[in-house]
Amino acid sequence: MTDAARRRRLAVHVQPRAARALREGSPWVFRDAVTRTSFAAASGDVAIAFDEKDRFVAAGLWDQDGEIAVRVLSHTPLTLDAALLRTRLHAAHAARAELAAQSSGYRVVFGEADALPGLVVDRYADTAVLKLYSTCWVPWLPALLDALHAELAPRCVVLRLTRNVAARAHALAGHVDGETLFGAPPAGELVFVENGLRFAADVVRGQKTGFFLDQRENRARVAGLAAGRRVLNVCAYSGGFSVYAAHGGAKRVVSLDLSAPALAAAAANFALNAADPQVAACEHGTLCGDAFALLAEIARSGERFDLVVLDPPAFAKRRDEVEGALAAYARLVRLGLGVLAHGGVLVACSCSTRIDERQFAAVVASAARAEQRTLRVLASTGHPADHPATRELRYLKAIFAVAD
Repeated sequence: MTDAARRRRLAVHVQPRAARALREGSPWVFRDAVTRTSFAAASGDVAIAFDEKDRFVAAGLWDQDGEIAVRVLSHTPLTLDAALLRTRLHAAHAARAELAAQSSGYRVVFGEADALPGLVVDRYADTAVLKLYSTCWVPWLPALLDALHAELAPRCVVLRLTRNVAARAHALAGHVDGETLFGAPPAGELVFVENGLRFAADVVRGQKTGFFLDQRENRARVAGLAAGRRVLNVCAYSGGFSVYAAHGGAKRVVSLDLSAPALAAAAANFALNAADPQVAACEHGTLCGDAFALLAEIARSGERFDLVVLDPPAFAKRRDEVEGALAAYARLVRLGLGVLAHGGVLVACSCSTRIDERQFAAVVASAARAEQRTLRVLASTGHPADHPATRELRYLKAIFAVAD
């Protein structure tokens, strides 16, 4: 780590409401809750938060850029150093030992849930992908690399940066999204195994860190429902749900996405699993275009499917987008039901943090009523084991229902 990260200790005084939230376990100090600081800090400085009576409330790392000023690492006094990072990474990895035995692609660190706020580590076989959601981690990258080597012994470590972090990370230390921090840069997509199936991930340029690891358990549930069915996977990306459906015995699968490269990746993932007799026997087709327009077109054509998966990108990333997002989910579910055969299975997913489980369930139910369809819910699912959900991180929701 840099000398600054070792040496500087910033005193941060916070408003009473923020102090109360910290005492209740909040992992964040928002910038508008900071009343004063002991000096003009830089991202990565250790920040010690105090209430209005100078009492300790939390310790973490300062972010000079984001809406969140302090990412909290502890609610009790302790030393924030490289040894702490190694301890936290080891604990997070140990908690996923059972999953690691069956899949070589999984999330090792999930930010706040693993007491490393603003930081994600994903593993794809012998490659680790380190994703930063805050510039506070930039000065600590050497210490993080040491911890990754000690815990995972990766052949390669790739750095991914969110859009808001990328510009500042370059200004602070010359880092860019997709760069290789250690080892030889990936020559192409990396192949990993998930529940016996093979998938390719573009860890340098792909969405998230290259694959939607968070849908693993929902994909497996789809496989268990797919036997003999005609399946439509909407917003398919690289075809995770599609391959699982084929593996589960679907007779036909159609992958629909706006991105032609994503659909090419879906076809490539089918080819990776050609040795699986169920996958080989399944007819796989693709449809490229806007999901709303194509679903309406399919409905007009009279074609129907026995299982429809709706897994769109987040429709609401900000609070002021929630109303529009709820309307978009309602429209998508109605269109999905419009191409679903009676007695078929609807799988409706949402990854919008701003929309909770209750709101999403209400939207799905309302859309079904509008289509005069009766839903019999089979399961409502959330986060998988390697994405443990704290209150702040809860985003993934999926409803499995038979539509009569």
